[in-house]
Amino acid sequence: MRCFKADLHIHSCLSPCADIIMTAGNIIKKAVEQGLDIIAITDHNSARNVAAAVEIAAGSPLEVIPGMEVESAEGVHLLCFFDQLEQLITWQEEVYQSLPDMLNDEEYFGYQIITDQEDEFIAKEERLLATAVKMRIEDIVKKITCLGGLVIPSHIDRPYNSMLANLGFIPPEMEISILEISKHVSEKEIKERFPFIKEYSLISSSDSHYLIDIKPMMEFYMEEVSLPEIKLAVLGRNGRKSRIIK
Repeated sequence: MRCFKADLHIHSCLSPCADIIMTAGNIIKKAVEQGLDIIAITDHNSARNVAAAVEIAAGSPLEVIPGMEVESAEGVHLLCFFDQLEQLITWQEEVYQSLPDMLNDEEYFGYQIITDQEDEFIAKEERLLATAVKMRIEDIVKKITCLGGLVIPSHIDRPYNSMLANLGFIPPEMEISILEISKHVSEKEIKERFPFIKEYSLISSSDSHYLIDIKPMMEFYMEEVSLPEIKLAVLGRNGRKSRIIK
């Protein structure tokens, strides 16, 4: 059992709201400098920079968890994590089929840049990613669970694009046991504001759109880097545990 430092919510230059220098290579370099052991690149409705990140990180002490931040039909942001890149690619196909047929307006939304394992710009994603897919939260949770993934509602304390802001509650019938809080609120504050949050386990992430924001946000005490181990650590099971770093 050892301690792993993690930041599980980072946007690359594929997300139109992220800085254009947020390439996989730059993210990994910064994460290593910050002493991170685990990161997840979670772009909006796409995973087209994750494979490059996994390949670049292979030569470093850093592990990359395959991930994405999908926006449901209700406008709620959900973090999606998988153990294997192949699972994420399968999920991306589902998401792309559910994306509205709209082109990205670079002047309004920003660039959507795809990079390779050499950290070179190789293409632009033409479809607009900064929008909601046609799938509802319930369907997203079911599909990701069937694929062996994990869904964590993003930044639940935020006044927009969060489950609490958009729905007003956490649907009890869904397989959701972990919630993400933003770096702007403490665990104590969120539980005082929403007492029912005590029923859930929490993580916090940087939600970095700029290199300067990447830093350790979580400590996971577990056997190895894998999605099942991370889930056990956050839930505090089988001797594993986690801690939000503030």
